[in-house]
Amino acid sequence: MASFPGSGLAKGLAVTLRTMTRKTVTEQYPETQPDLPPRTRGVIGLFEENCTVCMLCARECPDWCIYIDSHKETVPAATPGGRERSRNVLDRFAIDFSLCMYCGICIEVCPFDALFWSPEFEYAETDIRDLTHERDKLREWMWTVPAPPALDPGAEEPKELAAAHKTAEKLAAQQEAAQQEAAEQEAAQREAAEQESAQREAGRREAGAGRADAAEEGDE
Repeated sequence: MASFPGSGLAKGLAVTLRTMTRKTVTEQYPETQPDLPPRTRGVIGLFEENCTVCMLCARECPDWCIYIDSHKETVPAATPGGRERSRNVLDRFAIDFSLCMYCGICIEVCPFDALFWSPEFEYAETDIRDLTHERDKLREWMWTVPAPPALDPGAEEPKELAAAHKTAEKLAAQQEAAQQEAAEQEAAQREAAEQESAQREAGRREAGAGRADAAEEGDE
């Protein structure tokens, strides 16, 4: 169907007229905070207790905006004759959010769950140099990380949890058996002590009866 001259303009004016009759809804930010989706990519929170300074996040970052410094410490042997170990200690963990493109690769590749998405987005600065945030600030954002979604009740239990539950049940059974064996040994020791005490009491009675008989014979 061929369009007549000016049909595009007429369609545009029709859209404008329909929009003019609708009520405008404006969110009064910052008085009213937006309702963000649970998977919002705001900033990155750091749970530094899980960080092993493997440097995997910094190596995989396409923008090279993660800065990590660390040093090595010697851990004494846990058992006599054991060998000392060395471990990495985190000194600095910083992210330059003026370079970050929020791809999430660092969070995905972290093998120890030390990085998480936070819905926090109010971190604008007047100086671009202030957008490099150190680990203290990243740790503060960790408290704004939402809880993980609940598991599907119909889903199968992960293999790791099944193995952990099996190991826990085995240890509980071993502890119960050890406690039962210790209780049996204690009962056996108590019974042996009672028998020994009864034998001693019987021996004292026999000895007392023998002395009494000897005394009576002496009186005669």
